[in-house]
Amino acid sequence: MEAVAGQDEIFGALKKNWGWMLALGIVMLVLGTIGLGMTALLTEVSVLYFGILLLIGSGIQFVQVFRGEGWKSRLWHLLIAFVYLAGGIAAITDPVIAGMTLTLLIAWALIVIGILRLFIAIQLRGTSGWVWTLLGGVVSIALGVMIMNQWPLSGLWVIGLFVAIEMIFAGWSQIMIALAAKNYHAQAVVPGQVSA
Repeated sequence: MEAVAGQDEIFGALKKNWGWMLALGIVMLVLGTIGLGMTALLTEVSVLYFGILLLIGSGIQFVQVFRGEGWKSRLWHLLIAFVYLAGGIAAITDPVIAGMTLTLLIAWALIVIGILRLFIAIQLRGTSGWVWTLLGGVVSIALGVMIMNQWPLSGLWVIGLFVAIEMIFAGWSQIMIALAAKNYHAQAVVPGQVSA
């Protein structure tokens, strides 16, 4: 009975309403798959979205600057607002260049993260699972180098590819959770049967 109570806490109302999550997962999976064929357009849309977020953030920062009279860090806050504004305008007026710049930053970030993971793996050497950290570091470095070797062309598709892959994995995870909730609900409604 403890297993059933534990699953009640995990799934909550989802055990009865699993169909909505299944539908969401299917939609995300389909959109992600379509996105794989349209990575350049998906990159451009993602950069435009990022630019809009920066402009909104800039507006909020400006409002806060004028409402924070007497605050010692007001000038720095104003400078941050201008950086957000410039980044937002740049992303919206030329999303291709902005996408290329973001892609280069992603490549460098992957390389640095990979190197740091290698250091962590060396420190953990001999413990259980340290090889996975080592492998993660090598893969991150390899991805960063591959993106840089294709740059600036990689700036046209990398962000869109990452978004599409994320949507596919998110869709699959939503589908699997929905099916697990469905199976739990089916087992819970059968009288006398206790799920393991």
